[in-house]
Amino acid sequence: MRLTTLKTFAVAVGVVAALGCGTAFAQGKAPPKAPAKAAAGGGEQFFPMLVYRTGAYAPNGVPFANGYADYLKLVNARDGGINGVKITFEECETGYATDRGVECYERLKGKGPTGATVFQPLSTGITYALTDKTATDKIPLITAGYGRADSVDGEAFPYNFPLMGTYWDAADILVQHVGKLNGGLDKLKGKKIALVYHDSPYGKEPIALLQERAKMHGFELLLLPVTHPGVEQKATWLQIRQQRPDYVFLWGWGVMNSTAIKEAVATGYPRDKMFGVWWAAAEPDVLPVGADAKGYHGLALQHGAGISKVQQDILKFVHDKGQGTGPKEEVGSVLYNRGMISAMLGVEAVRRAQEIYGKKPMNHEQVRWGLENLNLDQKRLDALGFAGVMRPISTSCREHAGAHYARIQTWDGAKWNFSSDWYEADQQIIRPMIQRSAAAYLAEKKLPRRDCAKELAAGKAG
Repeated sequence: MRLTTLKTFAVAVGVVAALGCGTAFAQGKAPPKAPAKAAAGGGEQFFPMLVYRTGAYAPNGVPFANGYADYLKLVNARDGGINGVKITFEECETGYATDRGVECYERLKGKGPTGATVFQPLSTGITYALTDKTATDKIPLITAGYGRADSVDGEAFPYNFPLMGTYWDAADILVQHVGKLNGGLDKLKGKKIALVYHDSPYGKEPIALLQERAKMHGFELLLLPVTHPGVEQKATWLQIRQQRPDYVFLWGWGVMNSTAIKEAVATGYPRDKMFGVWWAAAEPDVLPVGADAKGYHGLALQHGAGISKVQQDILKFVHDKGQGTGPKEEVGSVLYNRGMISAMLGVEAVRRAQEIYGKKPMNHEQVRWGLENLNLDQKRLDALGFAGVMRPISTSCREHAGAHYARIQTWDGAKWNFSSDWYEADQQIIRPMIQRSAAAYLAEKKLPRRDCAKELAAGKAG
């Protein structure tokens, strides 16, 4: 546990423009009633941080945490906070363990003048464990690019926000891509695809989608689980050598990823036939392998590595002032950028809520409304310094992901390069799966389905 109260800086530039009107306004519905007298700035907004800077997954967890913290520092240093509301945060070490993640949640959920703003556990296992708790406590969860795929359904999961996409999106896009490589999805008939996955809720998430696609297109799916933390994979790659799959999809995390690539080298499996999910496509996954990793592909969760306007601002307002969380050289790496983006999503939810409730600290119910009414269009992303980093995101009562895009990047031995155009996951396939899974969840928990249409009519939802 580490407490970091961000220092007050002079406002270097004006506060950026607020977000445009959300869906509720577009439909002519009144938003939730604002306070009669809104405070003009002041106070603190508390962001809990569930991190893992120790343990087997630290090489991947550390740059994410550093990017997350640096963005919060940037908002204070450059903008004077969120419309004058200063950001504070506190880290709690989970070691990627679900039980420790739940302990951190319980410890931090009541911190700050308005309680925890939003939790981002960076763990599908912790997400599953917290889903019921956060719904009871009415605290939103942002699981950008991970978590429960069915939580896209806001009528079943009012407090879960898998922003930017889910593992069903990721798996669907990978199938689309290898189909394109073969001249069409129909050409996958008779092919063999192996899923090498972390034997955890995270690794199991894409299986349902891949099984659905396998039935549709006639390819054979090999399921090859790898036990935590993934350093022992010889038996797995012996099966790959025997089965000779046409492609390997890698759903790993931490040392499991570089180990898999090393085993592919040892068994002679071509790296250009391997495709990692976006958590298996960062610098820590390929650098330990050296030149032999060249040609390995991975999904990019919209962004890749690189420096744009927002990273330049972090270097100027945070690192050059001696306030950087980690090494300066890390700024712009894949996982650093992902942590930075995740923090931005939380900050913009607060800012969106402030449009309705006033320029003051927001409680978690108000932040949930902000998350459900995000409208990060290209103009807004450009103003935030994210031009060229990510695509627009727009959420609603029913749609809690806001985007379903990704592209392929390839490691050239020194850096990641984008190697495909944008793909959009096929929601005609995925949405019915989401609805079935969400309905099963509600039935199991004996919970009613939220009625978005009724809430929209009453002006309570976006």
